[in-house]
Amino acid sequence: MKKALITGVTGQDGSYLAELLLSKGYKVYGLIRRTSVPNMTNIGHLVNEIELISGDLTDQGSLIAAVQKSQPDEIYNLAAQSFVSASWPQPVLTGQVTGLSVTNMLEAIRLVKPDAKFYQASSSEMFGKVVETPQKETTPFYPRSPYGVAKVYGHWITVNYRESFNIFGCSGILFNHESPRRGLEFVTRKITDAVTQIKLGLAKELRLGNLDAKRDWGFAGDYVKAMWLMLQQEQPDDYVVATGETHSVREFVDIAFSHVGLNYEDYVVVDPQFFRPAEVELLLGDSQKAQEKLGWKPEVSFEQLVHMMIDADLERYKAQLK
Repeated sequence: MKKALITGVTGQDGSYLAELLLSKGYKVYGLIRRTSVPNMTNIGHLVNEIELISGDLTDQGSLIAAVQKSQPDEIYNLAAQSFVSASWPQPVLTGQVTGLSVTNMLEAIRLVKPDAKFYQASSSEMFGKVVETPQKETTPFYPRSPYGVAKVYGHWITVNYRESFNIFGCSGILFNHESPRRGLEFVTRKITDAVTQIKLGLAKELRLGNLDAKRDWGFAGDYVKAMWLMLQQEQPDDYVVATGETHSVREFVDIAFSHVGLNYEDYVVVDPQFFRPAEVELLLGDSQKAQEKLGWKPEVSFEQLVHMMIDADLERYKAQLK
């Protein structure tokens, strides 16, 4: 039986990946950080099927202990301070958790389980102020936030351990991927949650920043398949994972409101406080390499994704209101 260790198992990607690996017969371990109120929302239905190990990415000793205990064949490093906006007021924390801690995990692998295959969650935010469109594996990075900078560090340290210590390390440069399990602070889920509240008479408006920012949005459930496929290859490599389509925040808002029979222009207020200090205007990924070498392709369309998120939020609120 194959064994996998997932950091960030309680997050959106971690929960979908855990489901995928369990369906393939893996023994799944999840690294979980101690908090006063554990957040098990995304993995509540999996708690009896996965083994949770207490640890923290910034605590080297706890990672060594986690790798010793789980003896994993595969390690997926999905934990991070992953909210771009929060990286401005907390730049040092973001650097430690999202950047430096990747080295902590790679060191744990080097010392304890050097034959483990390692997946690093890189990000399209590394491209930032893009120098070419669409962005592919060879596109130079130009990050525009402390989060993007930290992800670049995590990406390159993974390359260095691969080339220096022969560790099977892959980075997936994932473009935006969403789902009903997305945190409420992210713009997509903020939109679907607000649309649901407005539809049910619980709210009157939705305040947003730059409606013209464009992103390449896919479904998280599709993207975790690409993570797994990377670690099944004979040679480690880095891959862009994206849909190859770009949509504006305005389009997302329009589809979301239309799905519940409302016109977004009646409810959306543009609020300057939600603009970033340095805006990333356009992200669009070219996943040709992943499609050719991994046999991966996105299955859920943009419109299906928005509808899926709205429907899930409607169900959740209706259950709460009963």
